[in-house]
Order: sequence, then structure tokens, then C-alpha cells
Amino acid sequence: MQYWLMKSEPEEFSIFDLERLNTTLWTGVRNYQARNFMKDKMKIGDQVLFYHSNATPPGVAGLAKVTGTGLVDPLQFDKSSDYYDQKSTPDNPRWVCAEISFVFRFKHFVSLPEIRSTQGLENLLLVKKGQRLSIQPVNTMDFNLIVALGQN
Repeated sequence: MQYWLMKSEPEEFSIFDLERLNTTLWTGVRNYQARNFMKDKMKIGDQVLFYHSNATPPGVAGLAKVTGTGLVDPLQFDKSSDYYDQKSTPDNPRWVCAEISFVFRFKHFVSLPEIRSTQGLENLLLVKKGQRLSIQPVNTMDFNLIVALGQN
């Protein structure tokens, strides 16, 4: 099993939206490295830290799990979507997405300032300068520590 951190702006799609829907496609990712994580590295059953980005404060709101991988992102074909890609065709799609399902909301929202100040999370990609990827791998120790913080 692998662990991931997936960012979403809460005004666009929050952990509460995922809880209500239970399952969603993680569409609109237009970064090749993040796309390749969903296409080549993610596996069904992987665990996801659901991160509220562009929030005050940003942080991890709960857990999800990967329930589908390497799926064609339908937004690339929708001309009315901000994620439309005119170079992508149904026969040769450029963008993939994952399907994720709700697991639970944290009792305690784990804010980015708390993550930055927690001993043991210094190597988390999220706290590294220049790391802006919307999907990031997380090692087992970091994942477990963040989950523990969220349960307090």
C-alpha cells in the first residue's frame, strides 16, 4: 500500500463534499508528474490524506482511499470546462484521473502550521520549498503521524 496527499480547494470540493458523495473522480489535474502518479503509481486501496489548500489555514481534513486508477478524465473533452484540452482525443486521451472514496474526517484539522512545527515531518514534500504538486506521495511514517495528529 502507498500513501498520498491530494490537495483540493475547499470552496471547489471539500472533505464535506466527498463525505456527502462518498466517491468522486479526481479530475482536472493538469500537471504531468501528478498525472503520472495517478496513471502509473496509485493502486486501488492506497490511502489518501485529503488536504484543503488555499484555505485559512490550509491543512489535512481527513482520509480517503483510492478506488479507481488510470481512468480517463472526462473534463479534457468538455469544451465548457476550464480543464478542456483541445489536443486530447477520445482515441488518444492525455489526461487521466483517479477515483477516491471517503473514509473519515479528522476529529482535529491538521493545519499546515501544525505540520511544519511537528517533529518528524521535516521531510514531508508538502513542507519543502517549491513543492506545489496537487498530488504527492507520502511515506508511511509521515502518514501515520498526520493521522495520529488528526485523531487527537
